[in-house]
Amino acid sequence: MKVTDTEFLLIRDYIEEQCGICLNKEKAYLLENRLAHLIESYKCKDFSEFYYIVKSGHHRDLKDKLIDAMTTNETLWFRDTHPYTILKEKILPSFAQAVKEGKKDKIKIWSAASSTGQEPYSIAITVRDFCMGQNVIKQDMVQIIATDISDSCLEKAKAGRYDSVAMSRGVTPEQLNRFFVKDSAGFYTISQEIKNMVKFQKYNLQDNPIVLEPHFDLVFMRYVAIYFSDKFKKDLYSKLARVLSPKGFLVIGAVETVRGVSEDFDLLSHGGGLYYQCKR
Repeated sequence: MKVTDTEFLLIRDYIEEQCGICLNKEKAYLLENRLAHLIESYKCKDFSEFYYIVKSGHHRDLKDKLIDAMTTNETLWFRDTHPYTILKEKILPSFAQAVKEGKKDKIKIWSAASSTGQEPYSIAITVRDFCMGQNVIKQDMVQIIATDISDSCLEKAKAGRYDSVAMSRGVTPEQLNRFFVKDSAGFYTISQEIKNMVKFQKYNLQDNPIVLEPHFDLVFMRYVAIYFSDKFKKDLYSKLARVLSPKGFLVIGAVETVRGVSEDFDLLSHGGGLYYQCKR
């Protein structure tokens, strides 16, 4: 089923209104492909009928299903490598120094748009290994909050159970042996120790992150802002700057930048990777 120009504009605007994702006209095919199963399930004759059913609110779960379908859930373990090297070699040591000086007793990390959990669990594994290698930061001092707007992604993330394809993307054999248990069906479940380090929560990036936590020391927000309008990005990074602790850190995607949308962060580099630090 093809979407008309008018239908595309109606559904596009609704999606942006609900979750901030901004689709250009070239992405009409994406809308057609990802919504086909919903249109069939709800027996709609075209995209117009589907739009008005969603807008009516008569099917309470349909809005969430629409957003779920349009959310890009591409993820893998230790994606791009550099952020986790930076976390281990620069960010966590700086937190350890602050703990030594009595400036911190808790470290709060937010993994935003965490999809099916690979990112926050990768953070947790990195934190766990760092904690085992020194005696300043204890594992129970670190709080990791992972959020996503997708109910299905959160359900999978909380289960922490992955197929062999997911496990082939970024996990070393050594990490596989240490942190995962393989079941008779060929799925791998992450260890309870790592699972306990992460709290998953549903959250829309249009909302104020202060509802999650008044102050974060580190925010991972990777490969999500690229789907937002410039105005939304400016608002988002402004909110991040306000919710980050003084001199807190921000890690975004390798192809992303805050240049032109925020003056609140200093750009830093380490080992070929880039990250940001709040100026205040």
